Amino acid sequence: MGDSTRIIGITGGIGMGKTTVSNYLATVHQLPVLDADLIARAAVEPGSPILSQIIDRYGSTLLRLDGSLDRAKLGTIVFSNPTERTWLEQQIHPFVRQTLKTDCNRLAQIHCAIVLVIPLLFEANMTDLVTEIWVVSCPESQQLQRLMQREKLSIEQAQARIQSQMPIAQKRDRANLVLDNATTLETLLHHVDRALLKTS
Repeated sequence: MGDSTRIIGITGGIGMGKTTVSNYLATVHQLPVLDADLIARAAVEPGSPILSQIIDRYGSTLLRLDGSLDRAKLGTIVFSNPTERTWLEQQIHPFVRQTLKTDCNRLAQIHCAIVLVIPLLFEANMTDLVTEIWVVSCPESQQLQRLMQREKLSIEQAQARIQSQMPIAQKRDRANLVLDNATTLETLLHHVDRALLKTS
């Protein structure tokens, strides 16, 4: 990997605007984006060893008719049970880390900046994969509202998901850059433009 390659790790609380930022970097700034959530989905595709381990542990009621994982049912189990969440993460995180690393090495040959969207960047100890950390942040009341609307969750379900992650204040403290998503989309994207102009 070239020393000059910027590897921007984007994280933040669930529902705070990570996807908005990464989509903008991909479409407007033409940067390659690797999304840890998409890789995690690939880790549990039908026929994968990780999906087999999940079914061995929780039973075939977690499978849909087409053989794919019912992520909502699994979410109900793990978001309310820290032990089960830890077990699940131990299955999936090594796969995600290795895939990100391999893809980064490949992309660094042809790009001067790469974006990694990793919701659990700190929790999964993946900060070593990036050269700079951008945290997207907004007030918790906004986060709760967005999450309930987007995922069609009750307030209790949304709060459980928020509480399953490291508090946003701790993430902000460990960031190289905090992108405040409390006001307008225009303001947020203007901050992104300015951040990209800075050399790391």
